[in-house]
Amino acid sequence: MVTVDFEECLKDSPRFRASIEEVEGDVCELESKLDKLVKLCIGMIDAGKAYNTANRQFVNGVRELAQQSSKDVVIESSLIKFAESLQEMTNYYTILFDQAQRSVKSQLQIFIKEDLRKFKESKKQFDKVSEEKEAALARNAQAARNKQHEVDEATSILTATRKCFRHVVLDYVLQINVLQSKKRSEILKSMLSFMYAHLTFFHQGYDLFSELQPLMKQLGGQLDQLVISIAKEKLDMELKHSTIQQKAALQDFSNDDTKLEYNVDADNGIAMEGYLFKRASNAFKTWNRRWFSIQNNQLVYQKKYKDNPTVVVEDLRLCTVKYCEDVERRFCFEVVSPTKSCMMQADSEKLRQAWIKAVQNSIATAYREKGDDLDKLDSRSSASTGSLDSSGEPRERNLKGDGALQKVLTIAGNSHCCDCGTAEPRWASINLGITLCIQCSGIHRSLGVHFSKVRSLTLDMWEPELLKLMCELGNDVINNIYEARREELGARKPKSGDSRPEIEAYIRAKYVDKRFVLKPSIAEQRSKIMALIRRDKNLGSSLEHLPPRPPPPTPILRPASHLSAAANSEEPSKKALFCPDELDSLFSYFDTSSKLRSIKSADCGTQQSRERNREMWACTASTTSLPDAEPACPVQPERGPAVPQEPKACSPGLQLYWAAYACSLPDMTEAIAHGAEVNWVNAEEDRKTPLIMAVQGGSMVTCEFLLQNSANVNQPDAYSRGPLHHATILGHTGQVCLFLKRGASQNALDVDNRSPLSIAVDTANADIVTLLRLAKMNEEMREAEGPYGQSGDETYQDIFRDFSHIASNDPGRLNRFQSHDS
Repeated sequence: MVTVDFEECLKDSPRFRASIEEVEGDVCELESKLDKLVKLCIGMIDAGKAYNTANRQFVNGVRELAQQSSKDVVIESSLIKFAESLQEMTNYYTILFDQAQRSVKSQLQIFIKEDLRKFKESKKQFDKVSEEKEAALARNAQAARNKQHEVDEATSILTATRKCFRHVVLDYVLQINVLQSKKRSEILKSMLSFMYAHLTFFHQGYDLFSELQPLMKQLGGQLDQLVISIAKEKLDMELKHSTIQQKAALQDFSNDDTKLEYNVDADNGIAMEGYLFKRASNAFKTWNRRWFSIQNNQLVYQKKYKDNPTVVVEDLRLCTVKYCEDVERRFCFEVVSPTKSCMMQADSEKLRQAWIKAVQNSIATAYREKGDDLDKLDSRSSASTGSLDSSGEPRERNLKGDGALQKVLTIAGNSHCCDCGTAEPRWASINLGITLCIQCSGIHRSLGVHFSKVRSLTLDMWEPELLKLMCELGNDVINNIYEARREELGARKPKSGDSRPEIEAYIRAKYVDKRFVLKPSIAEQRSKIMALIRRDKNLGSSLEHLPPRPPPPTPILRPASHLSAAANSEEPSKKALFCPDELDSLFSYFDTSSKLRSIKSADCGTQQSRERNREMWACTASTTSLPDAEPACPVQPERGPAVPQEPKACSPGLQLYWAAYACSLPDMTEAIAHGAEVNWVNAEEDRKTPLIMAVQGGSMVTCEFLLQNSANVNQPDAYSRGPLHHATILGHTGQVCLFLKRGASQNALDVDNRSPLSIAVDTANADIVTLLRLAKMNEEMREAEGPYGQSGDETYQDIFRDFSHIASNDPGRLNRFQSHDS
């Protein structure tokens, strides 16, 4: 601290002036520092107020969370206690910041405004008197000796000025010394008060949390136990999740949308519940999705959970349920009561059957609970069931269940899973021709349909050609190809009970990476191809043993009577499957655009027309009366494969090409395993594909194998003839039926602008004409019915199922033509 001596101030010595300058600089710097400190204190107080505001909001959030957790006493009580403690700490912060405002801000501001202001005023007075003194001294020194009056005046002014200077300088020095002393006390007093405020704040906080500490320790112990309980619950939930996932996987494998069971003894009184579409009774007949349930012998629905349920049927004893097949939507059924009816739609056929069964069981349960006469109940139940049976479901010509299972499991190796060896497999990969257990079938599904197409042996329908395909291959055949190098590479084949990751890794290595397939050498592949070219065909220097060709077209007009006479003169094996009169009636009914337009325009005529259609198609059994028109141009006989020569370049695609002609499914599978492209094109043989060669080979199973392995059913050769053209030319009725079912285009034209239908007409193949025209008419009917038409007439589907069954089990009945040389 700088002080000024009073004696020196009277002398007004240079030492005094230096001291004054030092003090003035000190005071100026002090004022700057104090101003800065006050501003910082103001900023701290403002930030503290904002902190307190945010802290109060946080405390309110904790209280709201405690209210939301009212069902959990531990959480609610703990959060309320924490909120109270935090609120108390916020109050302590408020006190601290108030003390900072009083002790630092206010006190230092007073010091600056009062004491420093007085110092500045004294300094101004001192500077003024100092200037006057200097002027008086100068005037006194300049007074002339001979001018006594000037000397006297200068002397008197100097005396008065010195007297005033002494008084002012003494006051100024006093003010300086007082300021220097007060500066120390004011600053220390202010900061000490602020520090005591902090001390009080932290003492109060410590006391507060000391009281809270036992509760915090207790909660810490409970939290440890809670963490252990959560870990156990997590394990239980993971186990339940895995169980539900496996259950859902089983439902996926069985192609079931959901598992619904009728439970009349349910605790909540709800026997069955789920989503259904309901048709409104308004003029627009809109469909809305609602949550339906059968409870307390009533059928009710609701839109939202909190909505009061709307009762559809108050007493199920007074209603019946039936299928609805006369609406544009699928899977519909109707619940009819004496006063009203309700049309509903399920998401699948299985769900529809489940709901209908549940309603029927509820009707029976309602009678039992009311104690009504059992005979009356039986009559009502039989009437309800009879209404369902009378609706008539499509008769199944495909094999399902134990029949398919027994046939497939008799093939070598099929009694155990192809990949892990589990006994009694119930699933199959239809493009590979193998049987699988449920775990391996799930892995095969994950590979994608371009690698494996999985189907159930007990739950799915099996078409005859697909079942025959399964019987042509088998696990032993496939494993001989796909596991040829397994032992050489030292790979372990998984067993039943191994973990899913191990089995999945093996299956991917086997079918995706094809790691165990034995790649043949060029010489081996060439030898294989030459053997396939000659296998069972005995091809030599002539073409006499090529696949059967159609007879040459007849260029002259042939009346129907001639055709009938010719048909009567044929051998029994050459007779057609349909009688002329029935097919004349059939074609005259369908093959007119006006009739189709009438079907589309009539409001209620669609179902009646379909019934007339069914009556006519149900009569068809034999041959057709072909149009009495002369062919536009003759159809060239189908040219068989060329005389076998040494192939210029061998490839898996070429092996697949000749294996398809030789009807050798194992060799075809081997070629695909070696990387053959299913739609490979032989540029040296009119750009024919393996599927076209399968047609020429005459095997429907070979065609089915290629189609299941993604062969293009419409890929043409160099003459723009697809597989359907070739099958028609060769008179392979079963193959024509197969291609039409697999989406072959019958509108495609070859280089001569001939469609398969025109070729079949020119070659007088009645059965193929029948199939092509029925397929075309069915397509036209579907287009006439609009975008909401059904997937196809049931009688049309029945006819195609009949053809597939005959082609697979009694192909002799479809052999309408023999080769030229026979």
